[in-house]
Amino acid sequence: MRTSIRLLRSARISTSCEGRLAELSIVEAINDCFQVELERDPSVLVMGEDVGRAGGVFRATAGLRERFGPDRCFDTPLAEAGILGAAVGLCMAGWRPVCEMQYDAFSYPCLDQLITHVGRYRWRTGGKMEFPIVVRMPYGGGVRAPELHDDSPETYYVHTPGVKVAIPSTPADAKGILAAAIRDPDPVVVLEPKLHYRTMKGDVPDGEHVVPLGKARLAREGNDVTLVAYGSMVPVCEAAADTLEDVSVEILDIRSLKPLDEDALLASAAKTGRVVIVQEAPRTCGFAAELAAILAEKAILDLRGP
Repeated sequence: MRTSIRLLRSARISTSCEGRLAELSIVEAINDCFQVELERDPSVLVMGEDVGRAGGVFRATAGLRERFGPDRCFDTPLAEAGILGAAVGLCMAGWRPVCEMQYDAFSYPCLDQLITHVGRYRWRTGGKMEFPIVVRMPYGGGVRAPELHDDSPETYYVHTPGVKVAIPSTPADAKGILAAAIRDPDPVVVLEPKLHYRTMKGDVPDGEHVVPLGKARLAREGNDVTLVAYGSMVPVCEAAADTLEDVSVEILDIRSLKPLDEDALLASAAKTGRVVIVQEAPRTCGFAAELAAILAEKAILDLRGP
């Protein structure tokens, strides 16, 4: 508990007509979500490498073991396939495990569990069994990390049947999306932009805060061009828009890759007539290509430029 208090002590607390707000970083907002959700639901577990005593490699789980005990927040061996395999068994026994992968590319060994088991159990049981597993991990580059520490693997997970995928870009969404993932009856992969874990702060609602999966966020309204992005590229788009003169830029934060809010994408494209898709991941077969294909198929007559 002392560790958690230290982590959040610097947060600015304010009030608004909607209730209490705290100014938190993304990693603080994630920790705040865990504090709320573990208190709310005794079936929620947090598991992963160094998430217990050490509080996580990025300190996202700091204080959870002290507050909720070693049976609710516990360390695992350095074996990602084993982490998710154990989560499968826990889920079948009625628990709601939240698995942390220390880094994006460290998650690759668990793809077999994710693809062949986690995403398929609902359908394998004819819809009789819910499978509320969350897999969360930091993703993306910009942190001068070695190999396997700076990948953008979101498309692998979007390809996986039965798995939802979400990527927050703000502290409030980091808390709200993780809460939605924990409460969801199906598996959810949450990728967190580690470049911005501590580089930005924002107002985060106190207490329970849930951001529905499948809903995009209009980060900025404009009329001349739409910038479509998610995760770590949303702040990049905002910075780029700030440098432009006499150009009204709209920024659409996808935030939920699967399910995708196609209505918001098509509405913004129809409004501005010009779209720029910004992603950090590899271009070939990246998620931006899927967005471009949707626009070409369903919004081609609304576009005034390529």
